[in-house]
Amino acid sequence: MSDIFASSWRFITLVAERISMGANVVGTLTVLALVMVVNYDVIARGFFGAPFMGAVEVVQFTLVFIVFLQLPDVVRVGRLTRSDGFLAILATVKPTLALWLQRAVDALAAVFMMLVAYALWPEFMKMWESDDYFGVPGVFTAPWWPIKLVILASGALCALLFIIKIVNAKPDVAQNKGDVNEDSAS
Repeated sequence: MSDIFASSWRFITLVAERISMGANVVGTLTVLALVMVVNYDVIARGFFGAPFMGAVEVVQFTLVFIVFLQLPDVVRVGRLTRSDGFLAILATVKPTLALWLQRAVDALAAVFMMLVAYALWPEFMKMWESDDYFGVPGVFTAPWWPIKLVILASGALCALLFIIKIVNAKPDVAQNKGDVNEDSAS
């Protein structure tokens, strides 16, 4: 029975990692698209006196999109902004205590990300049903629901990745900064 659980857990971990990497790729491609939009706006404004209508709205829309698409991969590789100097020092003296403190931090982060996803669900449903949009009518409008969906999915995926980090944590804290799927690295 434990073999089935272990293989299922490895599969869940692998899928979560791949989704986070894919979301990161989409976020990176969105950055490139945003660069093209801004360059087009600057060139059109400078040479033709006709700026790209809706450039400000596109930038606002895509910035949130980019952040929440790339957040799960940041969690996966352990690159969230934080100070873990204390844990690194503690790991040299009391590795088990450092491991449990790291798990506690990851558990708090998982709970926070679950709360983000939970809070966004009603907003997403409201925006989906109402077809509400942002922007300036006649200039640029876009529906709100894709942004709400990206934030919701990002929160849920980040929560899962933090849970995976808790389960897969090893006594060496420095080792826990890498991919959540430590088994695939070896």
